[in-house]
Amino acid sequence: MKILICDDHKIVREGLKQILQQMTEVTFIGEAKDGTEALSLLKEDLYEVVLLDISLPDHNGLEVLQSIKAKLPSTNVLMLSMHPQEQYAIRALKLGASGYLTKDTAAEELILAIKKVSSGGKYISQSLAENLALRLDEDIPSHKHDSLSNREFEIMIKLANGKALNEIGDELFISVKTVSTYRCRIMSKMELRKNTELTRYCMENNLI
Repeated sequence: MKILICDDHKIVREGLKQILQQMTEVTFIGEAKDGTEALSLLKEDLYEVVLLDISLPDHNGLEVLQSIKAKLPSTNVLMLSMHPQEQYAIRALKLGASGYLTKDTAAEELILAIKKVSSGGKYISQSLAENLALRLDEDIPSHKHDSLSNREFEIMIKLANGKALNEIGDELFISVKTVSTYRCRIMSKMELRKNTELTRYCMENNLI
């Protein structure tokens, strides 16, 4: 089994490698520091599993996930994140991720997850499974941010973190005017008026 680790922190990649080296099934471990490098490596070689960080310096992990599944649909992608599972996992799974784990996951669970997804299965933790079950209950209201598209969700997080429109535009390779349009849509859907209100909402819902 060949596994590609995509994370911008070298110390995280080293820690993951140490865990993966315990697996006799693993024959090669590739490393990428950002989404661009990961996509480039995937063009050159076939990996059974990609461990993909959701927060990358050049692209949002969800965008990279979409690109991988569009070009290499048989590649199993296991998302890794510092973010609380219930806020990001459902979006990732809908986009084709094979599983979702937070970075504080025990080594044993990570190995179990890799074995599961490499065989074509899906892996979610017990806490996420319970959350998904709750989402099926129509009496439980969904969050306002659930109505946002993936791009709107990504820009909302950047706004909530205090980034200016031009900064967001540069990071996403879109114009300031386009970012401003997205902001208006986000504020309308979220029923908010100020960025400070957006930041407060995201903090209260553990999005940042």
